[in-house]
Order: sequence, then structure tokens, then C-alpha cells
Amino acid sequence: MNDKWQSLTFKLWLTIITAIILSVLFAYSLSQYYYKNLYVEKLKTDLVNEASLLGADYTGGEISDDFKEKVEWFNSKNESEVFVVNSPRELSACLPFEINYDTLISEEERQMLLDGRAVEKEGYEKRFGKNIVAAIIPLIDDEDRLEGIIYTYIPVDSITDLLKEFAAKWLLAILLFLIIAIFLTTKWLKKLVSPIKEIETAAHRVSEGDYDIQLQVKSHDEIGKLAQAFNDMANSIHLEEGRKKEFLENVAHELRTPLSYVKGYTHAILDGVVKNEEEERKYLQLISREALRLQRIVGDLMDLSKVDGDSFDSSKTPIAFAQFIEDVLSKYEPIIKAKQLNLAYELDPDPILYGDEGRMEQILHNIIDNAVQYTNPGGSIQIRLVQYNEECELSISDTGIGIPKADLPYIMNRFYRVNKARSRFDGGSGLGLSIVKKMVEWQQGRIEIQSKEKIGTKVKIWLPTIKEE
Repeated sequence: MNDKWQSLTFKLWLTIITAIILSVLFAYSLSQYYYKNLYVEKLKTDLVNEASLLGADYTGGEISDDFKEKVEWFNSKNESEVFVVNSPRELSACLPFEINYDTLISEEERQMLLDGRAVEKEGYEKRFGKNIVAAIIPLIDDEDRLEGIIYTYIPVDSITDLLKEFAAKWLLAILLFLIIAIFLTTKWLKKLVSPIKEIETAAHRVSEGDYDIQLQVKSHDEIGKLAQAFNDMANSIHLEEGRKKEFLENVAHELRTPLSYVKGYTHAILDGVVKNEEEERKYLQLISREALRLQRIVGDLMDLSKVDGDSFDSSKTPIAFAQFIEDVLSKYEPIIKAKQLNLAYELDPDPILYGDEGRMEQILHNIIDNAVQYTNPGGSIQIRLVQYNEECELSISDTGIGIPKADLPYIMNRFYRVNKARSRFDGGSGLGLSIVKKMVEWQQGRIEIQSKEKIGTKVKIWLPTIKEE
């Protein structure tokens, strides 16, 4: 029950219904306000104007019968009641000898009339026994004596009855309107909230591992966009889960192979299969090689994990890139000579990087290792560094075996190998280029690999540079 009161549907329903009720109450209050401040005030103004027009015909002195007849004639033709009062007793107010007489005007009103001002009245009048809206105009002679008054009024009981009838019909109409509004609001809210409930159900299914679920996008509004975003999220999670599964399978496969070798060679030694020291040494060398391979795989996995999480230690400093490359190449001189490779390089001395030396060395080692490893004896490796505006371009090209066109788009994916048999033999983990790509991007750079099978491979890296002070 508490969940129902806390649901979005109920909150929206309550908000809309409250807004409707408040709007109705405001409209009713506004109608009463207009009645009070517009209709009644206009009625008073009209009565004062009518009485003033009649009073304009008064010429002074005692009120004549002709004037009274004129007022009576006007009264017979008008909706309001109009009469002339000229009796002193009627005009007296609160004098001791006349205190029991019902007067039409109070002392305060009499004073206003003596000052030549009109009097407006609203409310219950005992003399008439009803609620009225009235206006009183003084009739003053040339000697500033109050000879009489013109009293005009309209009963408001009929208006009040009309308003009560109107209020009853208003309330009935409002009740009917609220019933219809509640029905339509409930129906509309169910249709509005239905996609959100579908998203909620789908989200629970995704949390339980069902990533194949897809929502039907029924509109192009915010809810439709939310459904589409949910579908995109589910697809991304599904894809990521697939990659994660593939990654774990690849890790298990990569670790299983060297572990199998280590286990097999170890058992051979322990079981006495090895007959002499030379064969035992051979087996121990194989175990050492596979142990080193396991160490490289674990190291690559740790590097990849750190790069993915942006959590590896780094110490960025200005690097004279040309000199840095030459220092790295000096370590490859023995193996290049041993393999009879031709190395040529053209390095622009201007590029200054702001980066991590350890990571930059790891990037260069990965790329140069591949170039040396997959270039046949007698082949060549060319390295070129050029400064362009605020970035530099490093290209490392070789005349090696190249990469097939079909494999090129995936070459920097984790554990991807072109020749899996040879990669296992030489100890590659299939993670090197993936790590290189991540490290280049971490240093705000980008990498591109171009290759043609049996012709060679070119790796291009663009990195931001800093201006030398």
C-alpha cells in the first residue's frame, strides 16, 4: 500500500487533481470578487448617475408636485426603485424627541448630504426589510438647506438568489468536471507511465543478466528517448560482457599453454623420464622460458588494467623526443646487426614532449620489437620524426611480412593475433599493441597502422608537443 502512495503515478495524479481543484476554487473566488468589486460598484455608480440626472431638474425651494410626479414616472419606467423624500421627520436622525422613529439616513449620512455629497449604501435596510444597493442624492436650495433627497435602490435579494442558484449549478458542473477529469487523468497517466514501468521491468532483467532485452520505442519525446537510451545501454553492456567473457577466455587460454608446458616438463623431471643432465638442462630451460612468458603475460595484463582504469603511476617531464628515440635505438644495435637489418632514421630535433619516460619507452619498445621480429634478415627499418605546429609525427616502417587486410582493423584488439601458432611459439601475448594504443591515447595522442602483406608495415603516432621556453 505504501508503495502505491509513493509511486510516480500517484504523485502525478495527485498533482494534476490538486491543480484542477485549485483552479476551480480560484475561478469561483474570482467570480465572487468580480461580483463584489465590479458588478456592485458599477450598480452603485449607475444609481448615483440616475439620481443625479433627476436631481438636476430640482430648481430650489420647496419640492414641487411636478418634480415628484416626474420622479414617480421615472420610477415606473426604471428597474430600480426611485422616490423623493422631503419630510423633516424622515430626514431627522437621532434627535431626542424623535429617537423611536425609523429613519432612512443616519446623522453621518445627513452631514454628507448637507455637504452636497452623494451617499452610497449596501446591505440590509430595516425600513424595506431587504438587502439593497442604494444611492442618495441631496436636494439643496439656494440657502444651503436640505429640502429633501432622491432615494434610489435595487433589491439584491433576487441577485443573491440568482447567485445561489448559479453556485449550485456551478458546484454540480464542477463535480461532473472533476469526475471526468479524474477518469481521463487516470487513463492518461497509465498510458504515460506504462513505458516507465516497462523500463523498470527491463532494468531488473538486465540486473539479473538478461542483456538481450529490447524496449519498443513508441514515441519521440523524453520517454521515447529514455527507452532508446536504455536499449543502447543494454547493447553496450551486452557487448562489454561479451568482450569481458572473451577476454577471460583468452587470458585462461594464454595462461593454460605455458602452464601445461611447465607442468609437463616438471613431471618429466620428477618422474625420472629425463635420463641425463643435458636433457634435464634442456627441460629446465624450457620451463624457464615458459615462466618468463607467464611473467610477461601477467605484466601486460597489469599494465592494461592500469591503463584502462587510469590508475598507473606516472611522472611527466619534458622529453627531447629525438634524443630519447636515439637512446632507445642504441639498445637494439646488437640484435639489428645479428639479424642483418638495415636501420635508417631521420629525427627532427625540435619536438619536446611532456610525458612519462617509462611509458614512452614501453611504446617504442613494443613497436620496434614487432618491426625487428617480423622483418626478415636483410630487410630494413626506417624511423622518421617530424614537427607539425603543436604536435609531432613519429613513423616507424619496415619491410617485414606485413599484415593481411582482413586482420588490419582488429590488430590493436586485445589478444588478437594474425598468426596464432607463431605467436605462441615466440611468446607474444597479443596485448602489446592494445597497450600501446591505450598509452598513446593517455598522452593525448593517436596511433594509426598501415600495412600490406609481404610488403611491410608502417606505424604512425601523433603526440602533442610543448614549446621550448
